[in-house]
Amino acid sequence: MTWYLLLLFFCAFLGGMAVFLFKGGNHKQLKLILSFSGAYLFGITVLHLIPDAYHGNDSLVGVFILAGFIFQIVLEQFSEGIEHGHMHVHEHAQAVFPLGIMVSLCLHGFLEGMPLASGHQSQLVYGIALHHIPAAFALGTVLLANHQSKNKTIFFIALFAIMAPAGYFFSNAISSGGIGNLQQYFNRIMGVVIGIFLHISTTILFEAGPDHKFNRRKLVAVLLGVGIALVGFVSKI
Repeated sequence: MTWYLLLLFFCAFLGGMAVFLFKGGNHKQLKLILSFSGAYLFGITVLHLIPDAYHGNDSLVGVFILAGFIFQIVLEQFSEGIEHGHMHVHEHAQAVFPLGIMVSLCLHGFLEGMPLASGHQSQLVYGIALHHIPAAFALGTVLLANHQSKNKTIFFIALFAIMAPAGYFFSNAISSGGIGNLQQYFNRIMGVVIGIFLHISTTILFEAGPDHKFNRRKLVAVLLGVGIALVGFVSKI
């Protein structure tokens, strides 16, 4: 699990740090990464996460999936859709810290890390790590566009990167301590994350790319993402 947590941190952190290397408004490669990650995220959600969540025969899991989907919609009223790599940069942005974006994005990452404490969640780890790369890049872009200093930008990217591991440690600490017997609620927590993933992945698939349309490169990226998710599923049958 230590390796997984390091992967989560460094994917987000390096994804955010890439903003200092790739400048300019036309991020074609980022859009392809978005399409790939959205397809992979959708694939593992349908093939792995949903069946696992229903494995415990909890009749309320569907309610929590729906709640997670709606919760993500609410979060995006504050984050402006940055979770799926959307960059809302204004040419004449003032030096104002984007507090709503930062808080909602950190909460989003924290919630995604909580189900990892139940163990055996490699597919979930890869899904979180992949979609945090463009999210962190978008966060870095927004921070710089709002005239935050380089040091502050690095600090807040690192803060976001640590949220998913922090969610794991928080969930694991409560479960290990026996407070409220959190273990029995993991399927419901997973349901919330599934709802979040369904919203993010479908939004990415429909919106990433020029004019929200599929072209040949985007189609290849989507098929590759779904294909890798499918290979992982078949290998475990």
